[in-house]
Amino acid sequence: MTTRFRINSVALDTTEGEVRYEFPSELTVLAGDTGVGKTTLLELIKFGFGGDAVLADVAVNHVNSVTLDVLIGDAHLKLSRSLAKTERRIARVTDLINQERLPDHRIGRASSASGAPSLNSLLMASLGLPDDMRAAARTKGNTRAGNRITFADVFLFLYVPQSAINQQIAHSEESYREPKRKTVFELLFDITDPDTLALQSKVNELNAKIVEAEKEHQTVLDFLRTTGTAGREETEQAYAQAVAEQEAARTEQAALRQNLEPIADHETRALRDLLDRAEADLAEARSTITELVRQQDEYRAERRRVQTDIDRLQRMQDAGQRLTQIEFTTCPRCMQPLTGRDVPAGHCRVCLQPDPVTTSEVAHLTDQYEFKQLTEQLVEMDDHLNAIAQQLSAIMRAATEREQLVRELTAKIDARTAERIPPRLQVFSDAAVRMAAAQTRQQHLEQALRQWDRVEDLRSSVEELHKERKRLLDEIEQAKQAARSRRTEILEAIDAEFQETVAALGIPSVRTARIDPDNYLPILDGRRYTEFSGPGGGITTATQVAYWLSLLTVALRDRQTRYPTLLMIDNPLLAISDERLAAAVYRRLVRQADASRERAATQAPVQLIIADKKLPDTYRGHYAQLDFSYDHPTVSTIAHPGPDAVRIITPTDED
Repeated sequence: MTTRFRINSVALDTTEGEVRYEFPSELTVLAGDTGVGKTTLLELIKFGFGGDAVLADVAVNHVNSVTLDVLIGDAHLKLSRSLAKTERRIARVTDLINQERLPDHRIGRASSASGAPSLNSLLMASLGLPDDMRAAARTKGNTRAGNRITFADVFLFLYVPQSAINQQIAHSEESYREPKRKTVFELLFDITDPDTLALQSKVNELNAKIVEAEKEHQTVLDFLRTTGTAGREETEQAYAQAVAEQEAARTEQAALRQNLEPIADHETRALRDLLDRAEADLAEARSTITELVRQQDEYRAERRRVQTDIDRLQRMQDAGQRLTQIEFTTCPRCMQPLTGRDVPAGHCRVCLQPDPVTTSEVAHLTDQYEFKQLTEQLVEMDDHLNAIAQQLSAIMRAATEREQLVRELTAKIDARTAERIPPRLQVFSDAAVRMAAAQTRQQHLEQALRQWDRVEDLRSSVEELHKERKRLLDEIEQAKQAARSRRTEILEAIDAEFQETVAALGIPSVRTARIDPDNYLPILDGRRYTEFSGPGGGITTATQVAYWLSLLTVALRDRQTRYPTLLMIDNPLLAISDERLAAAVYRRLVRQADASRERAATQAPVQLIIADKKLPDTYRGHYAQLDFSYDHPTVSTIAHPGPDAVRIITPTDED
């Protein structure tokens, strides 16, 4: 069963008002001379579906937005998209069945940080397809999961633009697009399914993991060979030997330690006890010396501060005495003479205030409280410093005595044990050296064993990846076997329909026509359709028309396809100069529309939208026709500048 896909209407919001077109018929022809805007209208439809359309100047400069009323599957949607560069990444969507405005949908690579749903996901879901499918290349050993299949890839089967109609089918000449074109073909005709595509993507991802794991496995092996590392078995034997040597050395050390303990007699143990106490006393004395030196430094610093304060007071006393001897004859502030006025006795000549301090009082400044307190502090600190100095001297003498005692006790112990301990200590030392060497060798061997463990893990990982890949390939093969009869049936039906259509069109010089079962493209007289050449123009165009109509016809007859029921073709007669061939093309289009109309009760009707310049007179009236001219262009609210100003829109390489 095909998937219903119909455009009910297209509305253009222009700077001078709205332009609206209805498409109620199974076959609608947009007729008019080159440059009146037929391609512009089709490209705006593509733009409304979220595509990267090729827009004419009139659309860029005068069309604000395009709104599509469409039926897709069970959905009835209104899609509105602005042409403004700041807003064109968002589509406004309305569910016309429930009369509900849905959230705005993002288009293309727009950021999804805002959480806006994707228009691509909506359209794919309406077609009954998931939006996370990938078209993985099926060549052996391919390591790429494949590019994501989007609605734009499906739309290539619905719209044949003017730029491609006489050149290639759905970008078939672009090798990097080939996996997606073939995958979409198989999806629409139910030759494959999303689960099988997911399996193929996983196989390719596993291929990449296998390549990486095998490379890492070989790198580690090469490293081990380059560094001269022994094999795993030899390394394990050497490691076991090193462990045994370490245990033997540890056992020997334990035995020597037990034999050394009885050697020391009672006097030696007493000397050792005295030595321990002497060393403890020496450590305590040194700690006390350090603390006393710290206290001494603190007292000396404080004494210097107090002495500084006393010196300051003495300087103040000396200054006061000197100032009392000065008799001012001129005011030190305003420099006026002071000798011409009466100054009472006991008053200041400058301020005429009573003198608060007499010469005798100044002379006894040393009796002041602060001076007295500072002097007492100074005496007290001198006493503390003397006491610390005496205590420090005593502790230093005691420390010297303890040092001497430690040296004497150490000499006595060494003398008593020199003849008995060293031979056994040498044996003990040799055992320690052997144990350390064994430990070092173990560490080195452990690193080598870890590398061999890594080699084993990588080998196991590669084996598991190979097993998983084989399992997936078996599942894919089972799916292919299950679909093999289906594939054969569909391709034979398309092949037969294509042969019949080519014969009915009477394409010049074509004797045989078939569909390649590997790439699903036309073969004319045993050659790829793009390599076929014959007299007159339009052979590729007529072949394309025959190809797309054949796909659509077979899809309508079959009950399992997902093929959409829309086909838009831009200017099929532009490259066809043969009037007989042109008439045959439209005869076939009308036949398709009539057959769809007759089966409308049992299946979704086909919708054909054709943009063309000159139409065969024979079939006028068999279809809906929208006529356009320079006086009445497709964007009718904007005056056409005339045929001399026509600039044909052509896609860029990027488009």
